[in-house]
Amino acid sequence: MSRTTISEHAEVRGPEGGEDAGTAHGGGFSRALRGVALAVAACAGALLSAGAFLGLSVRPTSDDWCALWKARDMGVLGITADFYLTQNGRVTNAFLTGLLYSDDMRGPKLLPAFLVVALGLGLFLLGRAALRALRPATRAREEPVVPLLAAVALLSALLFFAGTRSYQVLLWAPAAISHTLPSVIGLWAVLGAVRAVRGGVRWAKTAAVVSALLVGVAVGMLSEPFTLVAGLFAVSVGLVCLPRFGWARDRYVSTWCAAACLGLLVGLVLLSTSPGARWRRAQHPQEPLSAERIGETFHDWWRLWQTVGGQWAYLGALAVGALLGLALAAGPRRGDGVPDTHRSPAGDADRAASGLPPRTLFRVVVLLPLPLIALASLAVVFGLRGGYGAVGWTYGRTWTSFLLPLLLALCAYGAWGGHALGRRVLVPARPAARAAALVAVGAVALGSPVALVQPVYALSTSTVVRAAAWDRQNARIREEAAAGVRDVTYRPLLIGGLTEPLFASSYARDWAAQCTARYYRVDRIHRP
Repeated sequence: MSRTTISEHAEVRGPEGGEDAGTAHGGGFSRALRGVALAVAACAGALLSAGAFLGLSVRPTSDDWCALWKARDMGVLGITADFYLTQNGRVTNAFLTGLLYSDDMRGPKLLPAFLVVALGLGLFLLGRAALRALRPATRAREEPVVPLLAAVALLSALLFFAGTRSYQVLLWAPAAISHTLPSVIGLWAVLGAVRAVRGGVRWAKTAAVVSALLVGVAVGMLSEPFTLVAGLFAVSVGLVCLPRFGWARDRYVSTWCAAACLGLLVGLVLLSTSPGARWRRAQHPQEPLSAERIGETFHDWWRLWQTVGGQWAYLGALAVGALLGLALAAGPRRGDGVPDTHRSPAGDADRAASGLPPRTLFRVVVLLPLPLIALASLAVVFGLRGGYGAVGWTYGRTWTSFLLPLLLALCAYGAWGGHALGRRVLVPARPAARAAALVAVGAVALGSPVALVQPVYALSTSTVVRAAAWDRQNARIREEAAAGVRDVTYRPLLIGGLTEPLFASSYARDWAAQCTARYYRVDRIHRP
């Protein structure tokens, strides 16, 4: 038997034995890769744990004061009616606010931990479903669990802590309900749609479509920015997944996306036509659409992305994705369905057999996320400028709606590039290339959560210090109110760039001070 024949025979037998050149000679590489991924997961997990437990130190500020007394005095349905009739029309937002504040600050204190767990678990389950779809014959024990956990932990940490308003995104309940929770809800809605397909039961798909409609209506009355982003992505995915393009076998995905879009539209219409929304627009009249306003919107949009681009920690999403891709390349090539840049020009037939779309459509899908994210962020900036004026783009809590898709896209691109890199370096003759690739990717992936340590430390310090000062002041005010004092002293305790009582030009315009007084059941508060 010739040398070529023996080599070809070995390549055929490799997958049957669950081992190939990459795994046979890359056992040490795989162990080192798991070690790096474990370090990334541990570092990011520590940050997330700190954020979750930091919720116990959250104390009222800004909108908290109004939510507290309204939930206490009006009840859940009362505050829901109040939002619909006199505030902003966000019915779902008001209902969740009423539930969360129904037991004073207990709900807001537990919300950060819930968000951390719900987002992390949703990302993990969705990532595992994606890996199984791309590598359908891979067994559970062959899944790169540790790199996937590292990716999930790091993406979550970046979403919560890498932005300009970490306190508002995770710890301040009004913003978390309006702008962080919708992303978590959308993530679980997509996961439900995926699970319905994997179950293979017809009624499960029907239930998923109906759920998409109902969840869309609820989300449409929860957050306008997320509604814009989710609607744009749902329309795009629904069009790409039409059966005529070869990506999907049936109309389930398109039907699900259409139901979600219809629900979002219904919810947004109900919100925008509510008496509360009309009142809000009357308080902040819209500028007429003009070339100048459009130019200013693009300028704000550009400044937003300059701010995002200035946070190099976001590169960690790309690097941790590359770690995941390297792990896939180092694993057994069983049912190879991972996108491969080394296929021959005749690879379209192979892609069709593995469930992947034709090459042209695949390229469109790969290139589509970034333009969609850019367009979605532009729509959010346009809405913010109309609602809040020239400073609207600086409201970093609203960026979550498009930052999560951005992080997921970066991770996916990293995984694709890491897999392609792994196929090149995971050969016996290139040990130095393997080591260099792992060091470079691991350094960026590990450096990303390390860069977040200082911001999280500062956030923790300011939150805990304020909690101690607030507790002392709260005890004094309650003693004075119990003694019959009707005008109590309140010292503002600023945090997270949020409004505190007694900062308005006059008491009659100081809604935060009035809500604080009603919370303590006194007539008025004043500065020391």
